[in-house]
Amino acid sequence: MSLTRRQVTSAALVAVPVAIAATGTAQAAQRCRTLYIAGDSTAAQKYADAAPETGWGMALPFFLREHLGVANHAVNGRSSKSFVDEGRLEVIFEAIRPGDLLLIQFGHNDEKSADPTRYTEPWTTYQDYLRQYVDGARARGARPVLATSVERRKFDADGNAVPTHGDYPAAMRALAEEERVALLDIQALSIALWQRLGAEETKKYFNWTATEQDNTHFNPPGAIAVARLVTAELLHRRVLAHRDVRRLDEEVPESWITWPAAAV
Repeated sequence: MSLTRRQVTSAALVAVPVAIAATGTAQAAQRCRTLYIAGDSTAAQKYADAAPETGWGMALPFFLREHLGVANHAVNGRSSKSFVDEGRLEVIFEAIRPGDLLLIQFGHNDEKSADPTRYTEPWTTYQDYLRQYVDGARARGARPVLATSVERRKFDADGNAVPTHGDYPAAMRALAEEERVALLDIQALSIALWQRLGAEETKKYFNWTATEQDNTHFNPPGAIAVARLVTAELLHRRVLAHRDVRRLDEEVPESWITWPAAAV
């Protein structure tokens, strides 16, 4: 599947950093860097028809300074393979510039062995596809950053948070070490957070509504919490500096999350 011209144009518009869009000046363009997100539904932009479902990428800008824009290219249902096969990685590569960041989080849909358009095997094809992101970013002077998949909400009978991603996080960790890529271990950090919160309290972070019990996707509090984890790890791994981040120890109001109407 290839992207339509309309989809490519929309993606390019999303990729414009806020400061540049506001000023339209060459000076602003020189000041700004962009953090691109390649990922799945846990990070993706959600629209009014999906509220209150919220991707953590929607909350990430609240923790970054204005000189660092966010271009969220994450899309529901994509794996490391299907994102490439649909031409979505190429859209990022056409826009990304030296000094930018490419944050890569896949795994949820790579696990779907019954779907050959998305499935990858952790220690072979999954790593092979991830290398395309890493190598492509580096070839364009951008910095790749790997992020293990955020954990689902799953607890055993004793109230222990249970991992759900099999070998995919371990495969990404191994690839990050082999390729010397910064790694954000969001799987480990998120499952530790769910363990601290417990089975009942975590319902307040996932997309649990009167009609849906969704243990994969987030509501505003959950998206904000995961975006905080991502930002703290970007700082901890020295991908970002203190001058790049904000509000790590401050409350971010749920009301800051908005769901625009979907493009026709």
